[in-house]
Amino acid sequence: MTLRLGQLPDRTPVRMSLSVDPELASALSDYAEIYRQTYGHEEKPETLIPAMLESFLGGDAGFKRARRALHASKGD
Repeated sequence: MTLRLGQLPDRTPVRMSLSVDPELASALSDYAEIYRQTYGHEEKPETLIPAMLESFLGGDAGFKRARRALHASKGD
């Protein structure tokens, strides 16, 4: 049987740890507060960061081109 939807890729989250400077931590907290005011739903900065990074990387055309080239050269 053939389905239109192919097998889903591995979606197991990968835990990462990072340190940010105090100014960025403050900006992320402010963003979370503005998010709460805008959408009426509170989210911690740690919860918003993955979506922010996905949005940033998804909008970076240079990164997309370079990433395709990187994987093409590795044969991935």
